[in-house]
Amino acid sequence: MLRETSLEPSNFIYPLFVTEGSGVRKEISSMPGCYQESLEKCVENAKEAKALGVPAVILFGIPERKDEMGTSAYDENGIVQRAIKELKDSVSDLYVITDVCLCEYTSHGHCGVIRGRDVDNDETVKLLVKEALSHARAGADMVAPSDMMDGRVGAIREALDGEGFTGVPIMSYAAKYASAFYGPFREAAESTPQFGDRRSYQMDPPNRREALREVALDIEEGADIVMVKPALAYLDIISDVRAAFDIPVAAYNVSGEYSLVKAAGRLGWIDEERVMMECLTAMKRAGADLILTYFAKDAAKLL
Repeated sequence: MLRETSLEPSNFIYPLFVTEGSGVRKEISSMPGCYQESLEKCVENAKEAKALGVPAVILFGIPERKDEMGTSAYDENGIVQRAIKELKDSVSDLYVITDVCLCEYTSHGHCGVIRGRDVDNDETVKLLVKEALSHARAGADMVAPSDMMDGRVGAIREALDGEGFTGVPIMSYAAKYASAFYGPFREAAESTPQFGDRRSYQMDPPNRREALREVALDIEEGADIVMVKPALAYLDIISDVRAAFDIPVAAYNVSGEYSLVKAAGRLGWIDEERVMMECLTAMKRAGADLILTYFAKDAAKLL
């Protein structure tokens, strides 16, 4: 009766990794229970999540080919674009969100266009706009730019509105830190940088006040939802954002956070189910309205 924080399956967004081929369901070794899946397997997974009460998925694509400009990201017949159409046709009332970034599609693994050994912010934004538009044309319900380039939210909003997609909201990865917790994801999305790292365009983990400046800029440019990533080690940032802004807040319970719990659970060192629920509850308690989590189906079953 006195419980202050409630957790529901409707709070979750379930990440899916969709790849080319047929009949593919390849488990990600560092993320037990998560898979690279071909279209029909992705649909099956999404149907199961929806039946458990999880209302939304977010798509990450693993293309057949990668190049320096990440052209598969904005190919109208790309893997994510086809997955959007298949999911919208096959899973009733499923809300389909797409990750908008180039790192999964570039041969160098960085989130943008490389000039020398640096990412060219403005040239990257042009390609992100093309990617977001291709997702909207395919039927995406929401786009989620995760690259951390300056100005990309405003550019995407202007482009979407210009093509009549005024009802497609933007969930911005607004405070995305250069975190060590992303390691397993890079295996899942095959997006490990081939040189350097992403610290020049993602946030420095010790910085707290900077997150509020980043979030404020994205809201000013038209973000409808703002995200803090990672979640578990950044609960103070989630709380700060919740207190400062009257806008929906999302938290990404990232791959490393997931894998730590899974590994310790398999070794019998923790009660995996209780730790999972405690972590997710902490994110909600800190102020997250939505939680992107690989635990979505497992947690929904318990709830």
